Amino acid sequence: MASGRGWILQQHIRKAKKPGATSQTSSPSLPSETATLKIQHRSVPIPKFALEKKGPFVRKPMKNKQLMKTCQATYIESIPCEILMKIFSYLDPISLMLVGSVSKRFYELSKDNVIWYKVYIAHRKVNQRWSNTVNSLGEKISNTTVSDLQPGHWKRTYVRELTMTMEKKIIQIMKTVKRYSSSDTAISMEKAVRMSRLSWTITFVDVHGIETMIEQTSMHFRDSSLNVAWNCYLWPEFRSLTKLRLHGMTPVTDYCLKPVKNGLRRLSLIAEYDLRNKKDFGRYIGQDMHIKLFHLHPGLVVGLWKKSPAIAFVMGKLHYHQLLEKSFLGSADNAYIFPPHIPILDDIDPEYGLHGYQLHIDMYSGQRTYLCRIFRGLFCRKEYIHNGYLRMAAIGLLNNRAHVPLAGRVDFFWETLTISGSIQNCFMMDVTVIDEAETPFWCFSAPVQLCESKSSETLYDFMGQSFDLNYKDDIGKVHAELMWIKEAEEYHVINLVLYLNTEKVNSHFGTNYTDSPVD
Repeated sequence: MASGRGWILQQHIRKAKKPGATSQTSSPSLPSETATLKIQHRSVPIPKFALEKKGPFVRKPMKNKQLMKTCQATYIESIPCEILMKIFSYLDPISLMLVGSVSKRFYELSKDNVIWYKVYIAHRKVNQRWSNTVNSLGEKISNTTVSDLQPGHWKRTYVRELTMTMEKKIIQIMKTVKRYSSSDTAISMEKAVRMSRLSWTITFVDVHGIETMIEQTSMHFRDSSLNVAWNCYLWPEFRSLTKLRLHGMTPVTDYCLKPVKNGLRRLSLIAEYDLRNKKDFGRYIGQDMHIKLFHLHPGLVVGLWKKSPAIAFVMGKLHYHQLLEKSFLGSADNAYIFPPHIPILDDIDPEYGLHGYQLHIDMYSGQRTYLCRIFRGLFCRKEYIHNGYLRMAAIGLLNNRAHVPLAGRVDFFWETLTISGSIQNCFMMDVTVIDEAETPFWCFSAPVQLCESKSSETLYDFMGQSFDLNYKDDIGKVHAELMWIKEAEEYHVINLVLYLNTEKVNSHFGTNYTDSPVD
């Protein structure tokens, strides 16, 4: 029986080989590995898996667009290295760096020393200050061959020269920034940022180590801080995030070339935040019908959607104090380490470090300013040092003339690319504390919330609902009491007290103050 079946099969095969046989009675045999499909007189290989019967895709040929892409990729890979090197020799430095990110082959070819040596020499000839060193460098190179060096040597040298030139320019720009003793700090800071083309980015890292970088969408300069916003349509999944990094980004380009969007850039780490513990995600500020607001110390405000734990927006509140140093002088993985503070001792003044303070406070949200005041001549007596803090009153509770109103209702304004809103009784607060030598002692920018006061004390001059405002970090505390005046529909600040950490004061001035005994 087996031989009978074999004889019948042989008859079918012979009939299929005869000329004029139709596809209904027989089917042509296919090669075991690949077949060819002719399109426009060109044979394109079809892989074996495309011909196997798996699911609904049974012998489905590739589309013309996919075939054209495959042909183009194969054609580029088949170009000899000599032709590619000739093409690369006509590119400018920025385009040459971008070509290196196409593939591994392009990356290795784009590091050629001969090409980068010409770029390096051309860069030096443009700079007239280095004209004397070009001749000596040419004599030194003529005795050896460029190819003897490791691949990428002159590329690294060129980038190092650009980085050094950029750092010198940045140092000159930083010297032009006026410090907090002047009222033109915001103007000089904005000028420095524009000249250096400085911007800020945030980078999310998930559990798989995948990094997502988002560049800023807008920024606004205020008297003592910079407001930066990041908005996009597709945020990374919040549950899978482990880290969040804030960087200052500066383009590294030759001054004779026009800057491009995807050119060489230098990153400086400002802060890194741990997002693994979602239950303790920053400091809760407030909420409305759409979002919940959180503060990541230092400098970031994150809004999360209420219906699902997803990111709605990210805002940066960056105080001007040491902002340029943090944004310029650090590296991509490490923040800039400031030199240790050396206190200036004063043995003549018995209360050195207890007086001569100046407080600049700014309460605002978006473009709206609620309160902007400067309080000078703040001091603390030794008997007022309690619980590790120096107490300084900027607005006294019983001094009615010092009470100041806030301009209208206070709200925290937020917006995304699609919707916007506001959170009641929340706003931003910038605090700058300067000592008697006009040196910044405590500077921060953070969101705060007004909470209904639980104290039972009543004031005879004001009748209304009272609120408390509190902020605390490792340097000090700010406590304020506000009263809502219903007739005027505005808040009045009736008490504003500043607390400075005693250990920080002793470290800053070289003193040795301790808590006073309680009577």
